[in-house]
Amino acid sequence: MADIEKIRQLVEMMIANDLVELSVRDGDQEIKLRRPTAGGDVVVGGSLNSRGGQALNAPVAAIDPADSNGETTAIEYVEIRSPMVGTFYTAPDPDSAPYVKPGDRVGPATVVCVLEAMKVFSEIKAEVSGRVERILVKNGEAVEYGQPLFLVRPD
Repeated sequence: MADIEKIRQLVEMMIANDLVELSVRDGDQEIKLRRPTAGGDVVVGGSLNSRGGQALNAPVAAIDPADSNGETTAIEYVEIRSPMVGTFYTAPDPDSAPYVKPGDRVGPATVVCVLEAMKVFSEIKAEVSGRVERILVKNGEAVEYGQPLFLVRPD
C-alpha cells in the first residue's frame, strides 16, 4: 500500500477536500498524513510500537518557523496521545480550572486531562517530564485511539 503513487493520491485527496489530517490503515500498515497548521507549524512523526501500531507518547519533530535568527529549526517534542476513544475534557468539571495549560510543567504522574467513554471518566497522565507547548484538542471534542492530544517539550 505504501507506494509513492498511492501516497500522491492521498495527498491530492487531502488538498481537494481541505483535510488537515488523514490516516489510512491497510492490514498492519498505517499511513498518517498531516498538512501544516494555520500557524505555519509542520508536525511530522509517529513511531510504531511493537505491535505495529503507533506508540502513545511518541517523539515528533516540529518546525519552528521563526527563531531569533530568522532561521527554521527543528524542535523535539513528545506527543501525549489518547489511549482510547472518547470525549476530551481539560478539567474535572465545567467550573474547575484546566488540569494544564500551555507553558505548564508536567511530570509523569501529572494528570493532563480526562477522557469520557460510556459515562466513565478516565484521568490521563503525562507519562513524560517537560513543558506543555500546545493543546491539540478542544474541550468537549471527540478523540480517537492514538490521536495526539498535547505536545510536550521534554526536559
